[in-house]
Amino acid sequence: MDQAMPAVEARHGRDPGRDLRRVGANPNHWYPLAWSRELKPGKPLAVRFAGDPIVLVRPKEGPVFALEDRCAHRQVPLSNGLVEGCAIRCGYHGWAYNDAGQCVDVPYLGKDKLPNGVRAYPCREVEGLVLVFPGDPALAASVPLPLLGSVADPRYKTRRFGREVGCHYSFMHENLMDMNHQFLHRKQMGNMVPRYRGGDQGEGFVEARYTFSRVGGKQPLGEAAIFGQRRPVGKPSSSAEKDLMTIRTEYPYQTLRIRTGEDAPVMDLWIAYVPVDAAQRRNRTFGLLSIKRPKIPGLLEAGWPLLVLFTERIFREDREIVEMEQAAHDAQGEDWNQEVFPVIRNLRNLLRERGGATVA
Repeated sequence: MDQAMPAVEARHGRDPGRDLRRVGANPNHWYPLAWSRELKPGKPLAVRFAGDPIVLVRPKEGPVFALEDRCAHRQVPLSNGLVEGCAIRCGYHGWAYNDAGQCVDVPYLGKDKLPNGVRAYPCREVEGLVLVFPGDPALAASVPLPLLGSVADPRYKTRRFGREVGCHYSFMHENLMDMNHQFLHRKQMGNMVPRYRGGDQGEGFVEARYTFSRVGGKQPLGEAAIFGQRRPVGKPSSSAEKDLMTIRTEYPYQTLRIRTGEDAPVMDLWIAYVPVDAAQRRNRTFGLLSIKRPKIPGLLEAGWPLLVLFTERIFREDREIVEMEQAAHDAQGEDWNQEVFPVIRNLRNLLRERGGATVA
């Protein structure tokens, strides 16, 4: 009977592999753990990756660095301490650690008697993100930093957004990749008809392409700000389908780009989902939403508040639904999803293959 189970599950769309919602994020990648604006000079910042406490430090001079957020002495958080020069000093007994995690001072010991230090994490600051490599530090130099979309391109205006979401990161990947969920956003976007236009997959990535038509309701002004103009209501075969959306999970990051022709994308989204707790039932999203400036000066700036409001409403609906998915998983005790869309089945396989250790 056990041998027959995978075949039965496959017929009903159930995934016979290990429970995806218990696959930990692979730590051997660069993950954003904070926005640059959150990390003030001389003030340590406590963050977490999959339950591991990490302290980020911005010295008044020198680059940002990241250490295990525990003093080697009594294990209290270093984030409760003080930044002095290029070191952080524990707020309990004053032990000090440099950017390599070495203990460089114990006020009541001689320099030749200093104890072992704490773990240091490879750390980089790029385009307003503080990136940390939480895995094997010996691999950090060989793993490239993520390509952050169009954030550095002056032709674009970028919105930095994100917050904690109460679900496993895999729900987030599935939600964005599967545009068949547009029915969820009917109050915000009207009646949208998505059409799958094919995809691709390869070493470390899965990609899907869609076009859309609005067959009912009006285009929100926030969405119009993305395109720089209003889009008409039309049937699925209308010219509105020239807007091509390409969504790609290139582990562990995800991108979404919209093109209206052969030119550069009118919208370029890069997003990462960072597990916060040890069980990886919560993640913090870090998104860079870049919108191409239209030819009319000032038009995007004028519509920017509407775009922010529109995207916040969409993200709120997505957040609520994926948290419901997580709650269902927790109530059932395992993944009962009956997935029928081949793109998502491929995505789930990718997340399993590239993921880390199983979590409780």
